[in-house]
Amino acid sequence: MKIVFQIVLWVIIGVLGYFTYHAVYGPVEFNKIRDRRYKDVVEKMKDIRESQIAHKDIVGNYEDDFEGLIKFIDTAEFVLTQRRDTLILDQEYLETYNVDKYVEEVVIDTLGFYSVKDSLFDGTDRYKDLMYVPHTDQAKFDIDAGYLDNEKEIPVFEVKVSKDLILADQDQDLVEQEKQVKSVDGVNGTHIRVGSMDEVKTSGNWPKNFGAIGE
Repeated sequence: MKIVFQIVLWVIIGVLGYFTYHAVYGPVEFNKIRDRRYKDVVEKMKDIRESQIAHKDIVGNYEDDFEGLIKFIDTAEFVLTQRRDTLILDQEYLETYNVDKYVEEVVIDTLGFYSVKDSLFDGTDRYKDLMYVPHTDQAKFDIDAGYLDNEKEIPVFEVKVSKDLILADQDQDLVEQEKQVKSVDGVNGTHIRVGSMDEVKTSGNWPKNFGAIGE
């Protein structure tokens, strides 16, 4: 009986030790995994944002699907220009008053073209998997684009991914706690996102520990 009692006691000690370890170190390990994954997701979102900004600069609006965005990166070019001031004879003034009058005018010269792909991605092809969320089995970011309040002159976009998806293989109690985070050092809310369909912004909702806020 003494041996049986000792065995049972050691089993109890082992079980208590297991739960103590997970109660103390479980959240620590979760936070490490969370931060590593969030940083990878944020880096991908920065690439998406820069691509969207380039699309707006060249085309005039944002892209609402990744296939279109990748095709744009593959084929589009930035125009390299140079601004210079020059003096031009005012012909109307000359004809009216028979006096020479020169006015200052800004002239924009086209110097050449530079591909979006080389400019944003240094000639690499990492842009081809922009749609895939890191640390998932090729799950895709949600992407949307349009115009603010249906005003055609104010284009907006938003890209987001849920924390549930990024942390799908982690302790679900800790994931639920993470979704309730409200902190200057955390990603608030249920999603990591960049841009907005409700206001004019291209920043993200990640904090400084994942890079400068929104950058």
